[in-house]
Amino acid sequence: MSEIDTIRLVKYLQRKRVNLIALTLSLGAMAFGLVWLFWILIETFRLGWSGIVWATFTQMTPPPNETGGIANAIYGSFLMVMLATLVGTPIGILAGIYLAEYDPKGWLAEVTRFVNDILLSAPSIVIGLFVYTVVVTRFKSFSGWAGVMALALIVIPVVIRTTENMLMLVPAGLREAAYALGTPKWMVITRITLKAARAGVVTGVLLAVARISGETAPLLFTALSNQFWTSNLGDPMASLPVTIFKFAMSPYQNWQELAWAGVLLITLTVLGLNILARVITRPEK
Repeated sequence: MSEIDTIRLVKYLQRKRVNLIALTLSLGAMAFGLVWLFWILIETFRLGWSGIVWATFTQMTPPPNETGGIANAIYGSFLMVMLATLVGTPIGILAGIYLAEYDPKGWLAEVTRFVNDILLSAPSIVIGLFVYTVVVTRFKSFSGWAGVMALALIVIPVVIRTTENMLMLVPAGLREAAYALGTPKWMVITRITLKAARAGVVTGVLLAVARISGETAPLLFTALSNQFWTSNLGDPMASLPVTIFKFAMSPYQNWQELAWAGVLLITLTVLGLNILARVITRPEK
């Protein structure tokens, strides 16, 4: 074997050894994360499944040591999350379209991206305190509308970032072909680019919904809570995250069981939304 072949063999063995070490470390890190994930899921199912009974979905939050459910909290969370999504999604999509299609390099776009990045990284409790200062203290009352506003401010930056990124991935050739046929810009956006990026945009909306479904801090400062069923968004409104926070910290057994049942419901909801997002973005064969 020549000297050159020997050097090549040594380098090959060295690369193979480095590759084996990196692969082992990667698999170890993955296994470490999966162990904690499955542990959390198992404990959530173990402690929460016993609280999933018919009364959980039909009765209001009970006093200590009495039977009851979390129907009002489930309804309040559903209503506020739905309205926040309906408010934040159009704003986020329109802003993302502007950043990607109309003024991608202008000063307004740069400022918008900078503010959007701040909102993405801002702790949710800061958003809750902002809405508390602007809305709750001004109207001197906690309300479901304040909770909707706080959750919508969390939805908007997620949808903006996802929409912009997905539209930027659409090949420029599609736009140029449409322009060559005399298609107006608004039609190019709605019929071609937005349609091509539809799966990614929907995924961004679902991920935003999954995020706000478990937010507690913004609702503590805005919607607060309510022990009774209410459909009036002008009054304090119960929500699953806040109810879980209150009941999990209590010394009463029935409240702790309901808290774990709420944790299981939120976990299943977020898991289902993430699976749905994966299914939607799955490439077609």
